[in-house]
Amino acid sequence: MAVPVEQAPAVERARTAAARESWAEAYVLLREADRHPTRALTAEDLDVLSDAAWWSGHVDESVAARLRTHAAYVAAHDHRGAGLAAWWLHYEYAGLGRPAAAAGWLHRARHHLEGLPPGPEHCFLAWTDAEEATARGDHAAALAATGRMTRLALRAQSPDLLALARQATAAALLAQGRRAEALTHLDEAMCAVTAGELSGMFTGFLYCLAITQCMESADFARAVEWTNAAMEWCAPPWTGRRDEETPPLGVTPSGENPFRGVCRAHRVAVLDLLGAWALAEAEARQACREVPVDCLESAAAAYYAAGDVQRRQGRLEEAAVSYAHAHELGRIPQPGLALLRLAQGRAEAAVVGVDLALACQSDPRHDLLGRARLLAARTEVALAVRDVPGAAGAAAELEVLAGDVPLLRAMADTARGAVALAEARPEPALRLLRRALAGWLELRVPYEAAQVRMLLAAADRTVGDEEAARLELGAARAVFERLGAGPDARRAAALLTGGARRRLPGGLTAREAEVLRLVASGGTNKEIARALVISEHTVGRHLNNIFAKLGVGSRTAATAYAYAHDLV
Repeated sequence: MAVPVEQAPAVERARTAAARESWAEAYVLLREADRHPTRALTAEDLDVLSDAAWWSGHVDESVAARLRTHAAYVAAHDHRGAGLAAWWLHYEYAGLGRPAAAAGWLHRARHHLEGLPPGPEHCFLAWTDAEEATARGDHAAALAATGRMTRLALRAQSPDLLALARQATAAALLAQGRRAEALTHLDEAMCAVTAGELSGMFTGFLYCLAITQCMESADFARAVEWTNAAMEWCAPPWTGRRDEETPPLGVTPSGENPFRGVCRAHRVAVLDLLGAWALAEAEARQACREVPVDCLESAAAAYYAAGDVQRRQGRLEEAAVSYAHAHELGRIPQPGLALLRLAQGRAEAAVVGVDLALACQSDPRHDLLGRARLLAARTEVALAVRDVPGAAGAAAELEVLAGDVPLLRAMADTARGAVALAEARPEPALRLLRRALAGWLELRVPYEAAQVRMLLAAADRTVGDEEAARLELGAARAVFERLGAGPDARRAAALLTGGARRRLPGGLTAREAEVLRLVASGGTNKEIARALVISEHTVGRHLNNIFAKLGVGSRTAATAYAYAHDLV
């Protein structure tokens, strides 16, 4: 007669719970069995206890159980089991920020497994080999290691390890700049993830690794798709009141998926770009409460994203606090902090901050999107302090970086268009900015699209197209108001009102009116060129156009016209 499940020994019930990935239940049962043992837990049971403790958010208990797991395998002369336990200790200690302990356990894992016939355990060592080779720039060695991973995974017939091998191959190829090949491997790995073919542990790994790769390589479309899928997978299994069940930072409640805080931090970055700012800020706060203690960099990312939302909404003091929290958790809060300083009128501090962040980026290829954002901010702050050559240099580097990546392409076109506008080259500015706007609209990134519309309005007014300028300003204002970007909405409204109130006489463009005001103030061509950051030749061309439109033949007559028509 079969023993009812509820009457079976706790260890057996724990094994059953672990098999169906009910980790909270397995944790409670095994911890109780370990406290009041009728017999000692086996190495396999200790292995389950360490996994269950990790999934339940008890990271210290997970490490302690894993140490006992390793000792039990060593006592049983099971070097494969001991090698795998040692590798997991390496992984956990690395996550806890203890590199020396992590290195020691990695060495011990290699020692246990060397000389043994290749098995699934060696796949984890090959993964480490691939990551280390990529970090030191040895791309051939990295791909050789991922090739070993693939062969070992196929031999073991392990969907988990095969998907991990494909993801690792994608990472190695991305590091070489072989983007198309990399994304093919990544898509294949993610098919297994989204189809539900993998265990919970590897599903979480692959979501986190893939979304991070997509954001770093600026593949926004994939980042959106997989972030949404990851959050569905991470969804809590209960339907109670969330405000009563939310844990403090670093504590995962029983039965909760520990990947939720990490996945949610990625989701914040995606929501931020999509313009869902209220939800992004709420998700950021939730991510900071959920994130495991060994993933505080995810909390830092969430705080940083919240700061960006607050800054663009004009909540500058709150943004400063959020950036400070991100910094406390180990993240350099740039370029957000530099743009905050710019909004506070501290332009020089903005320049210093973004330049230092650019200099500190050891390998720009590792985080394309991060580098691109720094360069875009460098362009903006340089233009704010009238450093047009500096802005042009940053925009040129961004252009090289962008390639054919849609998100980076839109950023580069925006930066180059802004520089062309500052250089009084309205035609190239209009061409670049229209292309940038089309890129942002296709990506469905509203705030950046609205910012480009503001630049387009300025370029339109420079060439005398007031109607086009008003259309762009009206569209930008509507987006800013919907997003809650108060300062930008007020600026757009002011420009609309100013344009409606004041039509320039004589068919003058906005730039020609600027030149005329400076002429009326007594400025020489050289002084005007310096003030407007244009060449003396361009000043002369503007003056010829002004004389022709106003029907005057001298600077004195032009000055008299300016005073008569309230242009000064």
